[in-house]
Amino acid sequence: MWIELLTKVLIAGAVLTGILSFGGVLTWVERKQSALMQDRIGANRASILGFRLLGLFHIMTDGIKMFAKEEFIPRTDHRVLFLLAPFIAWLFSLAAFAVIPFSPELTVAGYQVTLQVANPEIGLLVAFAMMGMAIYGVVLGGWASNNNYALLGSMRATAQMISYEVALAAAAVGPLLIYRTLNMQEIVIRQGQLYNGWLPLWGIVLQPLAFLLFLVAGAAETKRVPFDLPEGESEIIGFNLEYSSMRFGAFMFTDFIEKILVACLTTTIFLGGWQVPWLADDGFRLGGALALELGPMVVWLLRLAAFGIKVCALIYVLMLVRWTLPRFRYDQLMSFGWKFLLPLAFLNIIVTAAVVLVLNL
Repeated sequence: MWIELLTKVLIAGAVLTGILSFGGVLTWVERKQSALMQDRIGANRASILGFRLLGLFHIMTDGIKMFAKEEFIPRTDHRVLFLLAPFIAWLFSLAAFAVIPFSPELTVAGYQVTLQVANPEIGLLVAFAMMGMAIYGVVLGGWASNNNYALLGSMRATAQMISYEVALAAAAVGPLLIYRTLNMQEIVIRQGQLYNGWLPLWGIVLQPLAFLLFLVAGAAETKRVPFDLPEGESEIIGFNLEYSSMRFGAFMFTDFIEKILVACLTTTIFLGGWQVPWLADDGFRLGGALALELGPMVVWLLRLAAFGIKVCALIYVLMLVRWTLPRFRYDQLMSFGWKFLLPLAFLNIIVTAAVVLVLNL
């Protein structure tokens, strides 16, 4: 029992460290990708002993700046909630990663080890619940700021996040009707099946419309351009108006964490998770015959790397959209969610259910 507990603690520490580190790197990736798209160099001034390392030291300088800046706390009757709100949003966004299966199981010294902190039977519902709870940090932050403009910003943010969570969940129903499970690890395992021995039955193959709907709704959940109306500091006042120093940084960092979370969920449900096409437990198989034999550890590492590559590819797409499309007007944003995404998601559910019933899948 103690060994299992220690293993879980180590896995949780590894996942937490990896996500936080990746989130920090994304602050650099966002600026560098925008620079490449705009034909300029981007962040490259910070250096240590004359080494600039492509601007990667800006990650450290950003953190130092956030911690060192003066923190202003407004006069408010809800000081505790004001101080805790950024970390409520940050905490629940991180908690959702507990059910993400980053890798398959690997037997080590007789113990089954996997990079998944928890594997409940309703894992997908847990992930959606944690994403929903992060809204409380946003609305409490605006309300506890004792500022009418910040309160309006938090209401705007809450309306957007709730609206697009409905479309996000509805888009995920189609694949669930096919795979018939809410267990995240089981969803990935069932995507490893091959049709006619060569076509992987990933969610994007069986549910291309649901994939697009899920990705768009997920992008809106991250509160980044073109869905950044909750913050939109260049035009409108956001919920984080009264925040400064690292508490402002916590809200900003939460957006990057949520971007990683959306990419991980999309990979798990629609891109086969850690599955690699034609890679079985004993090596690569083509047409059912073993083409290249590989050891268990090599297969496990390849699958772990595959998950990471898929997540990075999705984040690249989200960053591409972030620096390409202009911001929605708010009425356009809400109409897009309720009048376009949600009806299409319901249509996809009806068609999928009919096909599953007719074909008795």
